[in-house]
Amino acid sequence: MTRILVVDDEPQILRALRINLKSRTYEVETAANGVDALASAARRLPDAVLLDLGLPDMDGVEVILGLRGWTTVPIVVLSGRTDPGEKIHALDAGADDYVTKPFAMEELLARLRAVIRRHQQVAAGLGSAGTSSVRLGGCEVDLVAHSVSREGETVRLTRTEWALLEILLRHPGQLVSTSRLLADVWGNSHTGEAGYLRFHMARLRRKLEDDPQNPRHLMTEYGTGYRFVP
Repeated sequence: MTRILVVDDEPQILRALRINLKSRTYEVETAANGVDALASAARRLPDAVLLDLGLPDMDGVEVILGLRGWTTVPIVVLSGRTDPGEKIHALDAGADDYVTKPFAMEELLARLRAVIRRHQQVAAGLGSAGTSSVRLGGCEVDLVAHSVSREGETVRLTRTEWALLEILLRHPGQLVSTSRLLADVWGNSHTGEAGYLRFHMARLRRKLEDDPQNPRHLMTEYGTGYRFVP
């Protein structure tokens, strides 16, 4: 049975999540503060964590950092904080996804299933750093040879386009923040230059997506970052 750790200091949210998760055959553990959450995860590692940021004893980002010090367990943030900077901070700390309160239960559960599935795929060796080939629509991307082909024809990418693509492909389904992509590709001095990123992502879509105006794989999460959807 898949085990979920729910961390929130609002009793009504804990109760609603417990009921909905158990009705879908998840095993549920709850914690109302950061210390209890970290202790619970240390006693028995869950398959995923649903985490509120506004905890009474510490910020939820501290919990993310505490977990990321020793585990890659999927973390979905639940928060009433809508500022893009807050979302980016949580994602850069190691969260896998971010859902804003109030949320639709079915959407939350779909995102939870998605992060668990991606984590299982990586654990099985799919989409991990050791995987050579990744499909992106009609394109075949070889991460070792640094090559892209479509129907046997080479698709040429610039060094910058390749750097962006490789980061996204090595984190399948995961939301990668704009600031992280800018820092990793251009350096910390360019973290405010989102226009660079939009320009190069548009070029990547024109080269790789079957319909660049309606992409299916290189997705924008507006105000937050980008995601590769396998």
